[in-house]
Amino acid sequence: MATPLAKARGLGAAHRGTETFWRQRVTAVANVPLVIFLILSIITHIGADYETVRTYLAQPVVAIAMLALVISAAIHMRIGLKEIIEDYVHGEGAKVVAILLATFFAAAVGLACTLALVKISLGS
Repeated sequence: MATPLAKARGLGAAHRGTETFWRQRVTAVANVPLVIFLILSIITHIGADYETVRTYLAQPVVAIAMLALVISAAIHMRIGLKEIIEDYVHGEGAKVVAILLATFFAAAVGLACTLALVKISLGS
């Protein structure tokens, strides 16, 4: 839905492209330090037992950083998949179905990762 300012300028649906463009860039920038944090976390815990990793993930800062990565990566993935589908799927019906499936897939991956992170960090 276009904002009142976009409607006043006559932009209508064209305003959504700019929003998607910036959301893609913001999630890409956010993913850089978050993925570096993930890589460092993995490297420092290679060979550690489950309890050590669970204790590490139970720390609030670590859990929040991992959750931020999951959310940012899922949003970034959904936007990227949508762009690819819009570029390479030519039938309108197939395009709509593919975008819906990509959206549900990104949401499912994000929810599954969030659930796993919560269960591990809370000790279940």
